[in-house]
Amino acid sequence: MKFTPSSRVYVLGVILLVALTICSRNFSRTGEPSFIMPLAVAGVAYLLATREFFSTPGFPRRVVVIGLVLAALWHLQFLRMPSGPDDDIHRYVWDGRVQRLGYNPYIVVPSDPAVRGLHTAETRNLNNPHLPSPYPAGAQLFFRAVTAIHESTFALKVAFVICDFAIIFVLLDVLRRNERRAHLVLAYAWNPLLAIEVAGSGHIDIVGALLLLVSFAALGRRWRPIAAVAFGLAVAVKLLPIVLLPLYWKRVRMRDAVLAAVVVGLLYVPFVNQGRIPIGSLLMYVQGFRFNDPVFATLERVVPQIAAGLPALVGFLTAIWLRSTSPERSPDVFAWPMAASLLCAPTVYPWYLLWLLPFLRSASTLPIVIWTVSIIPTYVVWHLRTLGRPWLVPGWIMLIEYGSVATAGVIIALRRLTRPAASRCLLDQAG
Repeated sequence: MKFTPSSRVYVLGVILLVALTICSRNFSRTGEPSFIMPLAVAGVAYLLATREFFSTPGFPRRVVVIGLVLAALWHLQFLRMPSGPDDDIHRYVWDGRVQRLGYNPYIVVPSDPAVRGLHTAETRNLNNPHLPSPYPAGAQLFFRAVTAIHESTFALKVAFVICDFAIIFVLLDVLRRNERRAHLVLAYAWNPLLAIEVAGSGHIDIVGALLLLVSFAALGRRWRPIAAVAFGLAVAVKLLPIVLLPLYWKRVRMRDAVLAAVVVGLLYVPFVNQGRIPIGSLLMYVQGFRFNDPVFATLERVVPQIAAGLPALVGFLTAIWLRSTSPERSPDVFAWPMAASLLCAPTVYPWYLLWLLPFLRSASTLPIVIWTVSIIPTYVVWHLRTLGRPWLVPGWIMLIEYGSVATAGVIIALRRLTRPAASRCLLDQAG
């Protein structure tokens, strides 16, 4: 019996649903075999499905609809599970809460005995309580808005899932307008990181990814003020997309850039302290936090004086190069500069890759697609920590993670080099 592409996608979707459902039941055992093994199966199924999406010209509309329904089902499985006791989302609740109580999250230290009475059951175990908040103003105001509706980790997770689904609708509109294959939306919606890090743990990165996609879509429509403001808001959620700034050169007007700068500046007004724009513990985070960073660790040993600025520099240079060599509306040009920056970053958590997912819609981004799966073994560190082991990614895990990405990159490069040679050979024979 020969399976059609649609049949294969259905089978892979069911495998994803079963694997992620099992994974959700073991969500409190992050990093243990009962969590990692079904997640790894889901990752392999996702890669196989992505191969179908990239290689098949088109699917019936029902495939897209059923695929999105399946994605919603496994999102709901994780949404109903409680977040981990020290997940970042508890800090989000704290930051939103202290703002509404009249305090500045960039100044208040959660472990300070003077603010002990401000804590709730969901904020007492937040991570790094000895530090004020590192999150930019856009993220802070999002925390405040959601906790004003309902102060809980569950409310924030619901808000993040709504942003996730909003990305799907924007992607569908972008694909429709550009006459691209609508089924490519499943290359985004089926990525297991969305279930784990958005519906499960809940991370603010998905809000920034939505704003960045809105900016990309607005550029395509020539809505330059919206593109500029949405980009500024994305940077105000987390600083990673700042490396994409060269992509906006001569695509937005100066007055649009000024408008975006003014909007971002206004976001910081509620947090200004003694005439200074606060950054909380952001600098301490950059200087002292390390995770899954083989490239940065090497750079830090070789050029310790400038290592901290190299991730941003690499991202900027990649964006400048792509700005001059790639098609204007290609989503790849938004993915690669951020990926290059993250590759050189001092901390590379799985949820950081959420920023890349809306822009992985062609075979040329396959190394990044593989990275979103090869990073899965790093969850083992969460389990090792419960056993008293240090907060370090074992070398063999990083070898699997980055070795897979490097191998995919080499294969793609070799294919691109051999194809022109093969074409020339055929032309010579024809002549």
